[in-house]
Amino acid sequence: MLKNTTLRVGNYWSLLYNSGMNTELKTIKDKLEQRELEILSPYATKCLNSKGRKRKREEQFEIRTEFQRDRDKILHSKSFRRLKHKTQVFLSPFNDHFRTRLTHTLEVAQIGRTMARALNLNEDLVEAIALGHDLGHTAFGHCGEGTLDELLPNGFHHNLQSVRVVEVLEDMNLCKETIDGILTHTWGYKPKTPEAQVVQYADKIAYINHDIEDSVRAGIISEADLPSDCVKYFSSNQSARLGKMITDVITTSMDKPKVTMSEEGWFYVTKLRTWMFDNVYLDPIAKAEEKKAKNIIRSLFEYYTNMLQPYYDAEEIPQIVTDHISGMTDQYAIRRYKDLFIPMPLADKTSDDALLKKARERE
Repeated sequence: MLKNTTLRVGNYWSLLYNSGMNTELKTIKDKLEQRELEILSPYATKCLNSKGRKRKREEQFEIRTEFQRDRDKILHSKSFRRLKHKTQVFLSPFNDHFRTRLTHTLEVAQIGRTMARALNLNEDLVEAIALGHDLGHTAFGHCGEGTLDELLPNGFHHNLQSVRVVEVLEDMNLCKETIDGILTHTWGYKPKTPEAQVVQYADKIAYINHDIEDSVRAGIISEADLPSDCVKYFSSNQSARLGKMITDVITTSMDKPKVTMSEEGWFYVTKLRTWMFDNVYLDPIAKAEEKKAKNIIRSLFEYYTNMLQPYYDAEEIPQIVTDHISGMTDQYAIRRYKDLFIPMPLADKTSDDALLKKARERE
């Protein structure tokens, strides 16, 4: 099999050479793809075996593998940058030490890469999936997601919106394996690659652990409140608990086609997650501002729906409005709500108008 693949690589580069590409640059990508064949696990997803993209790629400099290219496209996207101002658990936090959707994403990527390297899987694919998995999240986190889900006849799911972001709204032209991993990072889906399975576990491990830390910082819980049997199994220490979960996935999945966790480890992860829902995610203190956030999303949805009615067919409007609102950050949604629904004092308006008039007189 390796000989056939190597022959295919040789033919590929022969075609590129004949097309006039720089031989020094193309050799870099050649070596990287050849290295994947030689050192990665037989279960790993190799770039040369990728099912490809929707359109032929247009890269001029052949120095990256296909999955590296996907990672870079996501990293440089507008939707990725907006994650820094989107809620993880606590709505629109002003404390610099609480996680945002961006820092959550980076932690998922790092945990995923750790597991992928230990399991000899494709780190680049894991990183691309991890960086893209939450691009479709709304302002105000799962609160915003739940509100849109109530408003739309077919519901709203952030993983489906993440796929829409990369395929339609920003048209990144990613590999099919990356798109599949973004789609299936949510539980209930069956990933087609072990790298996507890694991200499923990395996502859960990341948010359970950093949400515990943020909740302790917020004063909602203390480490002493955590279930005693979970503490005994994982430790109450953040680093030790995180390490044991990651190690469990690695040791259970080593040299196997499927990435999974031990039955005992999964039992305590599930129990800890259930405890977090009861004591943090649904806690009145943590969710005190959710009614206000829901009202913002509902009000903006109604406003934009009415605004677009003269210009679009009725069946088109919900998706257009959803794309617009789901792309908003917490602060932008709040600002738009204020602009549209909160009266501005007359004195402020006069001041603003005068300032604008003065600026225009300088032209």
